[in-house]
Amino acid sequence: MIRASLRDVASKAGVSFQTAGKVLNGKGSVSEATRQRILLAARDLNYVPNAVARGLVTRKTFTIGIVASDLGDAELARFVVGAEREARRRGHGVLIGNVNREGTDAERYLGMLLERRVDGILTAAPQMEHDERVGELLRGPTPAVSIHRIPGRGISLVGSDHRRTGRLATEHLLRLGHRRIATVTGSENRQVTAHRLEGYKKALDDAEVPFDPALVESGNWDADGAYEATLRLLDRAPDASAFFAQNDVMALGVLSALREKGLAVPDDRAVVGCDDIPLAAHAAPPLTTVHVPFYETGKTAVRLLLDTIAGEVKEPERVLLPVRLVVRESCGGNKVVNEMPFGKE
Repeated sequence: MIRASLRDVASKAGVSFQTAGKVLNGKGSVSEATRQRILLAARDLNYVPNAVARGLVTRKTFTIGIVASDLGDAELARFVVGAEREARRRGHGVLIGNVNREGTDAERYLGMLLERRVDGILTAAPQMEHDERVGELLRGPTPAVSIHRIPGRGISLVGSDHRRTGRLATEHLLRLGHRRIATVTGSENRQVTAHRLEGYKKALDDAEVPFDPALVESGNWDADGAYEATLRLLDRAPDASAFFAQNDVMALGVLSALREKGLAVPDDRAVVGCDDIPLAAHAAPPLTTVHVPFYETGKTAVRLLLDTIAGEVKEPERVLLPVRLVVRESCGGNKVVNEMPFGKE
């Protein structure tokens, strides 16, 4: 099937090629009768704008690339959906690809996007946060925005204050009277893990509760890892009365381990998660957690990227979106609490 060209539309409407192009691109000034005639001709011919041809003229592809981790991850999926919808709303297509767990193919995938002349790149793959070569590529002429740390300077960042997420979760448990609070952390080499752990420690310090390293165990971001981590914590610190898991998926693993040990939640132990994934409200019992705005982060990151592409943002920016505590039944005390920390912000 031969597709109609812009010249075909112009011929059918009885106008010049340039006039048809201006009207279909929403530019220029013509009479209403002429505009309607061009639009009718385009509809009758099933005309579809040629993005490649437009790119040759504008030197833009109206496409951005997103480099992400595992797209099966609930939090990341919300980020990607928010980013894609905002890009589409602003007239841009999206090329999405995920790098492997180790991030060893990140450089190759970034190279593919750059070869396709995307207008900008959005990264959401924390396994790249220590890759110096990735930092060099992203500091090239193609604008980039990230939701995780990029080695070196010069890249805009959109995210949330992960130290505050750790503080909010821990402060809630402290206010409920817990003093032996265990935490199940993510991967040790991730910045978000370190920041949420710092928030946990800061909340303990503000409440004058000594930090005990025996109450910290890695769950590696997944339910199985958190399940095993909780069993180790219970063996090592059977007096732990509460558990803060650094994400909700791990919190589900914590709940499973406690249930296996015959410990009821919240009667025997309290549990707090982090991120507020959709499943958190349907856990047994419903999970108290810290809401992290992943969908809004995706939208904000795309807006910043497109503004950078348009030249409206000249210098790298750092945008942190607010987080908030969501109180459900997994801690008992299902009530509104004061979210202000014990110490100063």
